[in-house]
Amino acid sequence: MKARERALDKPARVPSIFVTGPVRSGKSRFAERLARERGGEIVFVATARRDPNDAEWTARIARHAAERPPLWALVETASDGMPIDALETLAENASAAQTLIVDSLGTWLADIMLRESDAQAVDARAQALARALLATRAYAIVVGEETGWGIVPEYPSGRVFRDVLGRVQQRLAAESLGAYLVVAGFAVDLKSIGRPVS
Repeated sequence: MKARERALDKPARVPSIFVTGPVRSGKSRFAERLARERGGEIVFVATARRDPNDAEWTARIARHAAERPPLWALVETASDGMPIDALETLAENASAAQTLIVDSLGTWLADIMLRESDAQAVDARAQALARALLATRAYAIVVGEETGWGIVPEYPSGRVFRDVLGRVQQRLAAESLGAYLVVAGFAVDLKSIGRPVS
């Protein structure tokens, strides 16, 4: 079989889209817009852990939930009883008909660090998640946070969080078919104007 025919037989890769930016930049709204434009079966993957002792956080989660279309399915990976690899498993089992909005990597990592104390184990879990998200059959839209634009964290746990998040986001940005930086409500297409550093 000729090389060109083999290439035609190989299924096209399903796009993964990575969206990052600072807090309150509009990145979640942009990710949701991309999902709406694609249509079909949309699964919103909420990664934040609920805290019944934090009324403001509870209200914030409720407000975000109320703003989402009622037909979107919801999966909360940090809920009590969910396994530590819930998001990875979801990505591995997702179908080609689904669009996954993963919002967000930072809250996912914060939950992982509550469950896993070893820095190397946290990093390994983050890399395993990146592999699962990049290989999923679904159309995956992954939201991240740019936490490294501030000062160096004072505590080791803060530095681990920043470093692990930075590494996994670099990988997702490099290997996704689309990567966007959202700042002050504007999305910048990193693949079209950016230049890889390595």
